[in-house]
Amino acid sequence: MSAAVLAAEATSTGEAVQFWILGTVAVIGALGVVGAARAVYSAIFLAMTMIVLALFYIAQGALFLGVVQVVVYTGAVMMLFLFVLMLVGIDSSDSLVETLRAQRVLAIVVGVGFGLLLIGGLGNAATTTFVGLDDANAAGNVEALAELLFLDYVWAFELTGALLITATVGAMVLAHRERVRPRETQRERAERRFREGGRVTPLPSPGVYARHNAADAPALLPDGSFSDESVGPLLQRIGRNWQPSDLGVPGPVETESRKADDPAQKTAEEGDGA
Repeated sequence: MSAAVLAAEATSTGEAVQFWILGTVAVIGALGVVGAARAVYSAIFLAMTMIVLALFYIAQGALFLGVVQVVVYTGAVMMLFLFVLMLVGIDSSDSLVETLRAQRVLAIVVGVGFGLLLIGGLGNAATTTFVGLDDANAAGNVEALAELLFLDYVWAFELTGALLITATVGAMVLAHRERVRPRETQRERAERRFREGGRVTPLPSPGVYARHNAADAPALLPDGSFSDESVGPLLQRIGRNWQPSDLGVPGPVETESRKADDPAQKTAEEGDGA
């Protein structure tokens, strides 16, 4: 009896319904990645497909792979894609001019080779007898994955790591831009500030002389008032309405009231005035 027949007999009704529903969603997401008009929509479709794959892993008993799929791919890799989209811009038009010669021919050859590899893998899976999840994870799911990666398929794992490193270095080289003008030194920056006649000293940091280190907590001047330059305009609009008492120091009003209640301090100030 073939492996496909054994798999069909062992599959319950719930697993079959789950497979057809999630499989349909995954195929729709994959088609959306390729056919979406905007790059941000492609990223959303890709995230949906990755989440469905994580559900497939969990349903098959590979809990570790399901968690890694969500944390690494759906979380880290998708955030990287979104950061790149924010840097490039979702409204930027793509250039239709080929910068590399024979780019389309090479893409067709790689696509056909990947299709043949995929067909070969599916054919091998259809003709191979499976041992079952219980036997495969007898020593634990993580231990079984480690044995496959670092013993049985160690060379494929190493070549994949080398390919990813090469792709990372290539992306850094392609994204590198030569400087139009030399970098401004600290001395030149200080001289430019003096020549322009603007503010010479750096801006005060938020939370200075206060008991809070929040980014929207304004710095306090010696008289107890706030320094508006210590907090950016955006945080000033969305931040909370800080009061001097919230920052752990008395404000000008509280200081005057304390002076009125303290006769010794009031007498000392009158003596200084005389």
